Amino acid sequence: MSRIIVSAAAFLILIGASIPTSAQTRPAASPTPARPAAPQPTPVRPAVPQPAPVAAPANVPASKIAVVDTTVFGDEKAGIKRYINAVNTVKKAFDGKNAELRNLQSQIKAIADDINRLSGASVVSPETIRAKQDEGERLQRELKYKKEQADADFERRYTEVVGPISNDIGNALIQYAAQNGLTMILDISKLLPAVLTVNPAMDVTQAFIADYNSKHP
Repeated sequence: MSRIIVSAAAFLILIGASIPTSAQTRPAASPTPARPAAPQPTPVRPAVPQPAPVAAPANVPASKIAVVDTTVFGDEKAGIKRYINAVNTVKKAFDGKNAELRNLQSQIKAIADDINRLSGASVVSPETIRAKQDEGERLQRELKYKKEQADADFERRYTEVVGPISNDIGNALIQYAAQNGLTMILDISKLLPAVLTVNPAMDVTQAFIADYNSKHP
């Protein structure tokens, strides 16, 4: 009986030993990965027509244009008193310089007259005429230098005295236009070659001068 058990046990051992060998199975084949689907082109949507932009109407105010003649501002009788007084003040300060320049001009003219007179005389030496010519040229150089200096001094003084008043007149014109509903005021003295006709009602020169003089006596 014991031998049968042993043999059976041995048989079981052999069978057990043979199970791993005969029971081994092939590993399952890996599933083939699915190929990604090719991207389909996105259908092009038809362009939606955009409405054309609507231009906003320009807000252009109604125009009311007037003209002035600024040359009248300096008229002794009909002009702007404050402006005229300032200009005269500057001119008076240069009376002495102007007198000196006029004196030099007179001397130059006298020398020119002498040269013309002596040139016709047979007894006058060329040296005498040449000396007169040299003197005349010297006076001409002096006159040129002094005139340029006087002009520069006058312009500087004019800017200092008259400049602020001119600016004030310009500002007063702006205020006058606003108070009278004027869109634009043109200086007709600068436009005369191009102006063929002007309605006299457009000229506010005298009205503006009267207004300015009343506010600046």
